Formats: sequence, structure tokens, C-alpha cells
Amino acid sequence: MSFVTWDGPIPSAAELGRVHLMGLGGAGMSGLARLLVAQGLAVSGCDAKDSTTLASLAALGIRTTVGHDPAHLHEVETLVVSSAIRDGNLELSAALAGASRVLPRAVALSAAMTGKQRVAVAGTHGKTTTTSMLTVALQACGRDPSYAIGGDLNEPGSNAHHGSGGVFVAEADESDRSFLVLHPHVAVVTNVEADHLDNYGDVGAVQAAFEQFVATIPPTGALVASADDPGARQLLAAAAQRGLTTVGFGADSGDLRLDNLAAVAGGSQFDVIHFGRRLGPVRLAVPGRYNALNAAAALAAGLHLGLPLPDMRRGLEGFRGARRRFEPRGVAAGVRIYDDYAHHPTEVAAVLDAARSVAGGGRVLAVFQPHLFSRTAAFAEGFGRALAAADEVVVMDVFAAREDPIPGVTGAVIARAIPLAGSRVHYEPSWSAVADTVARLARPGDLVLTIGAGDVTMLAPGIATALEDRPADRPAPTG
Repeated sequence: MSFVTWDGPIPSAAELGRVHLMGLGGAGMSGLARLLVAQGLAVSGCDAKDSTTLASLAALGIRTTVGHDPAHLHEVETLVVSSAIRDGNLELSAALAGASRVLPRAVALSAAMTGKQRVAVAGTHGKTTTTSMLTVALQACGRDPSYAIGGDLNEPGSNAHHGSGGVFVAEADESDRSFLVLHPHVAVVTNVEADHLDNYGDVGAVQAAFEQFVATIPPTGALVASADDPGARQLLAAAAQRGLTTVGFGADSGDLRLDNLAAVAGGSQFDVIHFGRRLGPVRLAVPGRYNALNAAAALAAGLHLGLPLPDMRRGLEGFRGARRRFEPRGVAAGVRIYDDYAHHPTEVAAVLDAARSVAGGGRVLAVFQPHLFSRTAAFAEGFGRALAAADEVVVMDVFAAREDPIPGVTGAVIARAIPLAGSRVHYEPSWSAVADTVARLARPGDLVLTIGAGDVTMLAPGIATALEDRPADRPAPTG
């Protein structure tokens, strides 16, 4: 399914009829299923493996199955697929050859947004947290927004909701250009950097895609974008030339600017200056400069939508993060364990900076799982520089996801690129051996951070067990 060449009409949700979703267990598809069933559609779906996500969807009345089979298409009017479904899949092939309408996920999401004021949050980094923060801010203002997020909000524990309010906030995925079909009334862009080069080729193509995204904003719409980020700043200039309303945000510049930004216990604090007017302080319970900038994006968008700052402040100050975004996963043997989805060098550097602010006098141990062979090959040096901010680094092998291996590209490529003494860098290609490796390295007071977009997130319980079970004759290291 091509998003670059998609030029068909965007149906309304009501026009989809009976819907079947392939890859139902994924973050994007599961959220879409929740939205569609809440709008009264008959929804079914399948995934390659069983999961708690499928169980939660089944509880909503969605018919779920494990495995792909053309028989799933019986009486289905619309098949929705993600870019993770490869060409040649028998179920997809049957739909393309039969009577079912076949839509990319983003087109179906656009259909689910029918009748709402669309706010799409895009950017190379920070999309999930910014979308979550804006959603929480709207909820605190009593607006009951609809939302679709690439991760679960910690408070309601869900990644999507069909609300009664007039605003729909959606995380806009640039990885496959699918954000080009959302046509937002308000677009938020956190930053623009080189990523997904397996799809784009170079950073110029990434920038061009974001320019196309901004071009889909209607003349009465607005662009809210980072004034600190060079790529996003270019978008602000181009949007202003088109006559669109623009709002820049940042810590260093912008129409909404953060002043007196400082780290506080477990989070950060700053003053908000909006078009030259000082609006008062905001304190976040999530750490890191990057989270403060995500909050600035949410505040700038919310103020443009007419939300009152006191209510937004209350929502943001109660925000505890999204799942897998510097998420606390427990304490074992005096060692704190966190997990984060970071999978780009800029993201890894930002989350390690946040970890350092939380670690206090303890060391930071990073457990990093590279995601995709193409990304590992393209950004190995950048990952190496970013990971050097940790005191000890355990590098796992590459999580392949949708790709076939590239000869010579393994986690060792990144391990070799980390400019730390060799005794502080540990390449561990065996997934099952990582927990014991971390237990051998960690000592009380340390902070362990598992990092990556793959199954590294599943390691936290095993690390905790390995720490607790560490033999008495093998004490935690002291040097």
C-alpha cells in the first residue's frame, strides 16, 4: 500500500461498513479499532501472535483471531492494513483480488476523524508525549477530546478514545508518509531530523515530506512548530508565506517561550511567556528538557485552541507520562529500573540526560537494543556518541522488526562506536543473558534504563529478578 501515491477519496467512518484490521495488536491498529467500534461499526481483526492487547479488544466486542487467513474476509467490506504488512500476504492478496475495499491505516484513521476539528502532532521525536500532553490538557479543560496516540496514556491506560468533544488529537506518523492523508486543521511539528532513511533516503526528502504535510493544512488552519529546531523553523517560514497562522514555541525563542527552565525533583519547572506576556510557572512531574519542550508544544497548541492556561497547567502538572516514555518499572536491590522507547540518537541522548537528572548520586546503566538494521547502519556513530553519556552500556543485538538482515550490521557496530573505555561497554547478543549481565554490573543507588523500540521493554522484570537473586557470594560491584 503506497501512501506517496494515495489519491483516492477519504471515506467517512460510516461508509467503511464491516471493518477488518490486519496487525490488530499494534499500537496504531489497536487504537483505530477502539475508535471504530466506539462509533458503532462491526470490527474484527487479526495479528500474528496473541497478546493482552487482543484480549482487551475482544472485551470491547471486537472479533479477534491469531494468524492471517483469507477466510477472515467473509462479509468484510473494508480491510485496513498497516505498512508492516508485507506485499504477498495471502490475506491482503485475497482482499486486493476480491470485493473488499483496502485502506492504509492512516486513511481509516482520517475517516474516524470525520466531523471533528483535527489536530495532528508530527515530528521526528516527541510525537507520542506531546500528543499525550495535549490530550491531558484538553481533558483537564473538560473538553473530552477524541485521541489516537502511538502509546498508552498512563492515566486511562488506553491509546485511543472516541470523545464527545469537538477536537480530535492524533499522533501523525511520518515514517511512511502516512501523515499526508490526515489534513489537520491544526498541525503541531516538534522537530524535523533525518530518520527512516530506509524510506526517505536522505534528510532532504524528510524535510520535503514535512513541507507536504504542512501544505495539507487548510487556509483557515494553523501551524504550531518548534522555533528552536532548524527544520521546523523552515516550516514556520513557509507556512507564514502561505498566509497560515503560525505559532512558534521553544526554550530559546518563539511566540511561546520557556523561561527559567530548571530541573526539580523528578521533573522540571519553567515560566511561560506567550507573545511577550508572562503567564506564570508550570511544574512537570516528568524529567528532561525534552519533556519541557513537549509541554511547550502542547501549551502553544492549547492556547491557540482557546484553552484556559490554569486548567491546562493543572492537567500537565498531573501528567505522569505515556507508557514506555521514561516509565518507572520498579526497584530491586536498591537499583531503580526505567524503560524508554528511544530509538534514534537524538532521543537516546535526551533520555539519558533525563536519567542523569533523576539518578542523583547513582550511576546510569543503559541497556540499548538497536531497532532496524538500516537505522543501525545509518546512525551507528550517532548512537555511540549518545550512549557515551551513560556510565555503563549494554548493547544488545538488532531488533529486526520488518527488515531482513544486512550483512555485517549487528549491535557490535554500535558497541564499537561508543567512546568509552572497553570495560564499560558490553556487547551481549544473547537476549536471555542480558538480565544477568545487568545484575553483575549494577549496585545499589544505580539507575538502569532499558532503551529501544523492540522487545527490550520485556527485560525489566527479569532484571529485577536477577538483581534480587544475586548470590550473597557475588555482591554488587563497588568500584
